[in-house]
Amino acid sequence: MKNGQEPFENETLMHIRNRLDYIYSISKKYNNDNPELMDTVASLASIAKMFANIKMEELKGSIETQGPQGYIVSNLGNAFSRMQEYEKQKDQDFPKWKL
Repeated sequence: MKNGQEPFENETLMHIRNRLDYIYSISKKYNNDNPELMDTVASLASIAKMFANIKMEELKGSIETQGPQGYIVSNLGNAFSRMQEYEKQKDQDFPKWKL
């Protein structure tokens, strides 16, 4: 471990996981307000929660989560493609400058 770097603690990871649960639930509750944004937020919260769960399992010394890599890659793909589409839309919305 590098100097100054603190190891994760189970209590801190539980706090992080609870916050991610909240973010996920709000994104699902208000999905109709802005579906693309809320789906992206939900995907990213799911990914982060998976990382927290895996780290908690490592601290306990037992790995219970099956297939975390596939889950993370799948959800990350969803968020990534939505951000690419958003960026394309913004590029098209930008007015053409004439000199």
